[in-house]
Amino acid sequence: MRETSAETSQKPTAFVTGATGFVGSHLARRLVQDGWQVHILIRADSTVPTEAEFSHMTTHHHDGSTSGMISCVTLARPDVVFHLSSLFLSQHKSQDIDALIQSNVLFGTQLLEAMDAIGVKFIINTGTSWQHYNNEDYNPVCLYAATKQAFETLLEYYVQACGFNAITLKLFDTYGAGDNRPKLFNLLNKSAETGEILNMSPGEQLLDIVHIDDVVNAYLIAAKRLLDGKVPAHENYAVSSGNHLSLKEIVEIYSNTTGKSVNVNWGAREYRFREVMIPWNRGCAIAGWHQKIDLGKGLSNNGCAAVTLAAKPTDERNNED
Repeated sequence: MRETSAETSQKPTAFVTGATGFVGSHLARRLVQDGWQVHILIRADSTVPTEAEFSHMTTHHHDGSTSGMISCVTLARPDVVFHLSSLFLSQHKSQDIDALIQSNVLFGTQLLEAMDAIGVKFIINTGTSWQHYNNEDYNPVCLYAATKQAFETLLEYYVQACGFNAITLKLFDTYGAGDNRPKLFNLLNKSAETGEILNMSPGEQLLDIVHIDDVVNAYLIAAKRLLDGKVPAHENYAVSSGNHLSLKEIVEIYSNTTGKSVNVNWGAREYRFREVMIPWNRGCAIAGWHQKIDLGKGLSNNGCAAVTLAAKPTDERNNED
């Protein structure tokens, strides 16, 4: 339960969506460690993670309705909303449309409406570099990226019409401890352990990889910027390492750092439809943030990590809630 002493009442309160996902869980735990009062919103059928920090959070279950969302936000009365929940699909099928819209557009709009209903004005939204295919101002790589842009447009309405103060952080590839997503480094680990041949694309695409601790720092800096009154409307930032490496280079760094040999069959798979060959590099970083953990250091600390796949998994769903 939420503490009510004079000391703890002065701590800021966070409302986190997507707290059961990779990025969201790291952020929620860090907020607890830093003394925030943390409320998390999960679906009725979701399970709260078992890490100790989650016992210090207040959990709210969303029933899918706008009225239910208003009730959850009213109970939390947060200072800052951290919106990370999403459904990620690199390539969609017709049967995915409802889930994509419900997760990435409807759910977020219900959240914004709930904030407005009780006067909560500060929100940190999570975007994606995939909104910028071919390094363009807006050209979505896939329908997932288009839904992220759609929500950003809806957020802009609440900024302009309702006086919200918002920051959108656009993420690139992420990796780090505790990542169980079916991503590159986990596949490399499996291949190294079993000797299984790993079929991949030609490997010339460039990736921008950011360690989870650096990503979380960006959210904390954004929150402080909002609480300090430095955001007049809606600001947009890239959480980028600034260092683009080809897939082949990343596999080489993995092998050299971990000492694990991987048998990669380069070119056995074609590049995926609308493959991002050069990551978006026109976004600016939020003031006070820079990458602290490069790939070599990140892999040394945790060899089992994750980035976006060049070798396509069977199911690329990654619901951050």
